[in-house]
Amino acid sequence: MKQKLQFTGYQKFVIALLAILQFTIILDFMVLSPLGPFLMDDMNMSPESFGHVVSAYAFAAFVSAVATAGFADKFDRKKLLLFFYTGFILGTLFCALSTSTEALFAARIITGLFGGVIGSIGYAIITDLFAFEQRGRVMGFVQMAFAASQILGLPIGLFLANKVNWHLPFLVIVGFSILTFLLIMWKLKPITGHIEANKGNNAFKHFGAILKNKRYLRAFTATTLLATGGFMLMPFGTEFATKNLGIDKVDLPTLYMITGVFSMIFGPLIGRLSDHIGKLKTFIFGSVLTITFVAIYTSLGVTPLWIVILLNVVLFAGITGRMVSATALISAVPSAKDRGAFMSMNSAVQQLSGGISSSIAGLIVIKYADETLGHYPLLGGVVIATMVIAVFLMGRVDRMLKKDTTETESVIHENLEKSELKPALVD
Repeated sequence: MKQKLQFTGYQKFVIALLAILQFTIILDFMVLSPLGPFLMDDMNMSPESFGHVVSAYAFAAFVSAVATAGFADKFDRKKLLLFFYTGFILGTLFCALSTSTEALFAARIITGLFGGVIGSIGYAIITDLFAFEQRGRVMGFVQMAFAASQILGLPIGLFLANKVNWHLPFLVIVGFSILTFLLIMWKLKPITGHIEANKGNNAFKHFGAILKNKRYLRAFTATTLLATGGFMLMPFGTEFATKNLGIDKVDLPTLYMITGVFSMIFGPLIGRLSDHIGKLKTFIFGSVLTITFVAIYTSLGVTPLWIVILLNVVLFAGITGRMVSATALISAVPSAKDRGAFMSMNSAVQQLSGGISSSIAGLIVIKYADETLGHYPLLGGVVIATMVIAVFLMGRVDRMLKKDTTETESVIHENLEKSELKPALVD
């Protein structure tokens, strides 16, 4: 059995900092979905228009990630992070100040242009500072940000929207993000080890080399379908719960909070599991669980709250298993000098896929005269199909990495044999 690598004190701080950072980014994106009913009523939006508002962030993030890829490895990751986080904070502020569909659409574009790159910078930092054998646990802890947004962010956001208006949750995110910005500026050390390897490299040539690399293209192909399910189901999740499942708006914070508590527990446990039994096995298990419960959940009619909570808890356990293991597995694909560029392009592919998925979901889902959503089981079927394909694609990535490891070990063994034979020849 491999000895488990322990985290240093600074590594523990970095994990906590990245989790807090991800919390603000994820919350900004996720809060739009539960606020959907408020926005649709206040701005008289159709499901299609709301789908476009959600996808605006993803499309903008795609453009930004592609533009960043060429020079992502030429700068200190700390400075790059602070630059994009500043733009994210301003974009979120504009969301809070929006008073029309057009203004909110523009604000989401600004937020996406900056916020969409931050996750890839964070993953590049993880890959720089943590060994592959540690990354499952790291991703598990960082994934807790997703759960924390369920426990703290979404219930509080819904409470504020119910008591005041939908603008206030965005203002709270801005305030918390400013504090996080100051913490990054004060405590995070510069990360510059990758710069020397890219000194003199042309940004456009670097970008082209990333796109031509067959190893990277396989990973990007797998990533394409990885986030499809979330982007398809998330925009209409709250609307489906209130209109189709019969959940009262005042019970939504309870639903999100209980689901989030269990997700926070699942994250680190699944991270440890993926380091212990393997990333691909964990991904397959999470996918099977998610597929099963997506099929059940999207076919429901009016359902008691406790059953909806139970189904959500299991569903998010599967989703967490997929995301933690897949992110850890894909982090092993790029070489050290390409990590920033690879993560940017990987984020770009994910965001583009998500943006297209949100738009497709807006076209599939319809609203009936009684305000219930139609074609939701069809949407679930599309999501399931993408997850099945993703399992096969992640399997290809895993086999590629194992082949690389085998070839590397073969070369080391061959060199070792030559070095052992050399003294005998001299004698």
